[in-house]
Amino acid sequence: MSKPLLAALGLVALLFAAAASAQMYRWVDKDGKVHYTDTPPPAAAGKSAQLRSGGGNVTDSGGLPYATQQAVSNFPVTIYTHETCKELCAEARKLLQSRGVPFREVAVTDEKSRDELKKVSGGEEVPIMTTGKVVTKGFSADTWHLALDAAGYPRSGPPLAAQAQRGAAPADKAQPADPPADQPKLGPYAPR
Repeated sequence: MSKPLLAALGLVALLFAAAASAQMYRWVDKDGKVHYTDTPPPAAAGKSAQLRSGGGNVTDSGGLPYATQQAVSNFPVTIYTHETCKELCAEARKLLQSRGVPFREVAVTDEKSRDELKKVSGGEEVPIMTTGKVVTKGFSADTWHLALDAAGYPRSGPPLAAQAQRGAAPADKAQPADPPADQPKLGPYAPR
């Protein structure tokens, strides 16, 4: 093949890749949690699922600030929780909600979710937060803020509407720097 033809084919391939990567889905699960993913939502999402275009303006992207859109695209946040870490996991959720960070929560309740947790963190302790491929073990507000800052999430953002309805802390409310000394930073779940 000639060099101009190869260059044209490469350009077309890049355009298709860019168009494919620009699709985002926003959906709300049965518990009212908002999810942003680049993969289609499960069929159970029903009418709550919306296809979002990565291009365009903020009104086309669920009203998220541009910096948050970029961070979600490059460094999606997932937290791993278990019923044994209710208070610590609730504080972790509140921190994310107060910053307006969309996140996916994996409740470690079965073998599949335990295996996912072990694969991600190498252990069985919760809470765990991933920002992209970066794993933050345990909960310390300062550490989680640093990880979110490094991923490009704005320090103060509007709380996500669906999450704010479930009791998110106001964006201007100070978060505790660390859990009390008598409370462990890591809460291992009870294996079954």
